[in-house]
Amino acid sequence: MSTAAIRYQPVSVAARLTAPVVQVLVSEADRVRRGQALIVLDDGEQRGLLAQAAAERKGAVLDEHRARTLFAEGWATRAARDRAVAEADAARAAEQSALARLSQHVVRAGIDGIVLKRDVEPGDLATPSRVLLLLGDSARIRVTATVDERDVPRLRVGQPALMASDAWPGRIIHGHLRELTPGGDPTQRAFRARLAIDDAVALPIGLTLEVNMVTRRAERALLVPASAIASDHVWVVRDGRAQHRNIVAGITGANDVQIVSGLHPAELVITNPPADLTEGDRVSSQAKPR
Repeated sequence: MSTAAIRYQPVSVAARLTAPVVQVLVSEADRVRRGQALIVLDDGEQRGLLAQAAAERKGAVLDEHRARTLFAEGWATRAARDRAVAEADAARAAEQSALARLSQHVVRAGIDGIVLKRDVEPGDLATPSRVLLLLGDSARIRVTATVDERDVPRLRVGQPALMASDAWPGRIIHGHLRELTPGGDPTQRAFRARLAIDDAVALPIGLTLEVNMVTRRAERALLVPASAIASDHVWVVRDGRAQHRNIVAGITGANDVQIVSGLHPAELVITNPPADLTEGDRVSSQAKPR
């Protein structure tokens, strides 16, 4: 058993240029589509530059047409014509560059997903180094669990996992082991396991889950509470008295332990037996449904 937390693979959203923020079009938890406008930046200066580039392109194109005509009539040299053509091409490219830069004043979503975090307000200064939003792709949800190093040899990619949360008592979420990180934490003596969710269920970000990995299965297994086992034996109630039973344990779960031999299914076991309990001590029994 281990504890896991739900995370989305985050995608950082930043502006490609420096400009004041005019509008923020989304809030945290909003769902967005790829290409959707998220933030609008002040583009007044860039619109002026675009108008200037358009005017220069218009003049360069007129000069190009004039140079072509004069060259065709023999009044201009080939070099003069070629220079006018090159200048017109450069002016066209400058206008397209200014237009592309203008489009960068609208920051758009790069993925379909959900807004995980918003760290920007109108009036803020956007820069390429500042993260404005965090987006998460619901299709790339991941559950990360910490696994004790002693359990690592029993784990294999693809093994089923059973997950539960205090937020939903009695509910089991099914998944499987997707990846076991090759490097462990020597301080905690633990490794990280990545789990995939098999159920079509929307899980809140950051939710803590209790994870049980299924390493073996036993049909119709005889189970006793883990609190009933002391070393290699249990105490049972027979005719109102305590009796010692040597057992062979099998699969150990979070709360129960499989008994392979040494105990009959009809016998009552004593949970949390006192340390001074001895053979033949009189005890009172109360059966609990299992």
